[in-house]
Amino acid sequence: MLWVWILIGVVLVLIAWLVGAYNSLVGARNRVDNAWGQVDVQLKRRYDLIPNLVETVKGYASHEKETFERVIQARNAAQAAEGPAAQAEAENFLTGALRQLFALAEAYPELRATENFQQLQAELAETENRIAVSRQIYNDTVLTYNNRVQQVPTNFVAGMFNFDAREFFDAGEGAEEAPAVEF
Repeated sequence: MLWVWILIGVVLVLIAWLVGAYNSLVGARNRVDNAWGQVDVQLKRRYDLIPNLVETVKGYASHEKETFERVIQARNAAQAAEGPAAQAEAENFLTGALRQLFALAEAYPELRATENFQQLQAELAETENRIAVSRQIYNDTVLTYNNRVQQVPTNFVAGMFNFDAREFFDAGEGAEEAPAVEF
């Protein structure tokens, strides 16, 4: 009879551990989704600022149509990207296009002096900082989640309930190089 109680106790402990491991994986997965949502909010804020910035610069440098089109194409591609890897690649392209736009603005001192341009540039810089922080938080959260999914013993629970590792929001290839600015 004692063995039956011991066996019941072991089964109950195993079930409690299984429930705890499952719940910790669900919590970690939800934190990853929340962190990605925060990155997405900041990216959308960035996308909303870009048309205003382009329109402001257009008023001073209307003959630089190719640069404006490149920025808008990059913005549209970034908005359409899905998943951290595609998003990172599109964001790197957009950052390069924005650098070209700001380099263009350097050639127009009267544009740089306008309050509207300065305000938009400051808001975009603030948004870039927010994106960097959100991206770091997302990657840290993914690291924690992926560790739980891949480490013993929770990897058994993760495998049973289809918890898959998540992608990091990494800078794409060539992101460490400054883009060429040509006019």
